[in-house]
Amino acid sequence: MITVENKREYYQALIDKKTEYEGVFYVGVKTTGVFCRPTCSARKPKFENCEFFETAQEALLASFRPCQRCRPLSHPNQVSELIQTLVDAVEENPERRWKDRDFRELSVDASTARRQFKKRFGMTFVAYARARRMGLAMKQIREGNKVIDAQLDAGYESSSGFRDAFSRIMGAAPTLVGLRHILKAAWLDTRLGPMIAIADERELYLLEFVDRRGLEREVERLRKKTKSTILPGITEPIHSIERELNQYFDGKLEEFKTPLFLLGSPFQKRVWEELQKIPFGETRSYSDIAAAIGKPSAFRAVANANGANQLAIIIPCHRVINTNGDLGGYGGGITRKKWLINHEKRGG
Repeated sequence: MITVENKREYYQALIDKKTEYEGVFYVGVKTTGVFCRPTCSARKPKFENCEFFETAQEALLASFRPCQRCRPLSHPNQVSELIQTLVDAVEENPERRWKDRDFRELSVDASTARRQFKKRFGMTFVAYARARRMGLAMKQIREGNKVIDAQLDAGYESSSGFRDAFSRIMGAAPTLVGLRHILKAAWLDTRLGPMIAIADERELYLLEFVDRRGLEREVERLRKKTKSTILPGITEPIHSIERELNQYFDGKLEEFKTPLFLLGSPFQKRVWEELQKIPFGETRSYSDIAAAIGKPSAFRAVANANGANQLAIIIPCHRVINTNGDLGGYGGGITRKKWLINHEKRGG
C-alpha cells in the first residue's frame, strides 16, 4: 500500500532521478497516459498529475502505457543496440586496433560510441577493445607463448608501449602474469538496478550495486589484497549468482547456494556468518548480532563489520536494523534496504 508519505518521497526521487529507486516504484502521468521509471529523462510532471505504482503490471492495469523514452518494461541500463553491435564486432575480430574507418563501416559515429560506452561501462569503446586485446595477450602468455608474440598479436610494435599498456590494464607486467590470480567482473541487471559481480572460477568475491559510494576503492582493495588481476568476463559463480538473483527477485528463492570467498578479519567473518543465520523475512539488531557472537558490548564493531560486507543481498546485512526499529545504514541506499526487507517479509 503506497501511503501519502510514500508519494511525497517518490515524487522527490523522481525529480532528483535517484537511481536507488529503480524497481521500487513506477509513476503514471495522468496528462500523457504513460508510465515511467524513476530515472526517466522526460520533463517532470506536477505532483498532482502523478500516480504511483509498486509494479509495472499495476501501472499497465491502470491503463497507462509504457514510456518510449525510459522503457520501464526493460531492465534499467539495458545494453543498447549500438553497444551490442560494437561488442559483437570486437568478438568477431578481438585483435583489431580500431580506426575511424572501422566505425564508418558499421555506420557508427565514433563519438556516440565513446559516450555510450563511458556511461555504461565506465570506459570508452577504444579502452574496452584494448582491454579485450590485452585479455587475449594474457591468455597467450599464461599458456607459455613468448611475450613478443603476444605483443605483436595485440598490435603493439613497441615492447615498452605494450608493457606499459599491459601493466596499466592488467595490474601486472607481462612477465609476472603467471604469478597472479585472475578474477572476472560482470555487470548484472537486477530489479533494483545494476550490480557488479566479481569472481574466479570457483567462488564469488564481490557483489555490489554499481552506484554504491566508494565502489571503485572497494574493487581496488579487493584487487590488491588478493594480488589479482580483474578482467571483464563471466565465470560459473557469476552465472550462478545471476540465476539466483533472478529467482530471489521473482520470490522463488530464499537461500543462496553460490560459493563465496570471504575477504575479512576473523571478527568480520564471524559477523558475516551470523548474518547468514538470520531467517528470511526477519530482522535483527546490531546488539542482537553482537550477543550472538559472544561479544554483547561490541555492537559498534558489528555495525562496522556489517558495512564492510562486500556481498550485498547474499550476506544479508540489509536484515540488520537499529534497536529502536530504525533501518540504520546500508551501502546500497536506505530505499533499497527497505524494499529488500519488505520483499522478504511478503515471502518474496
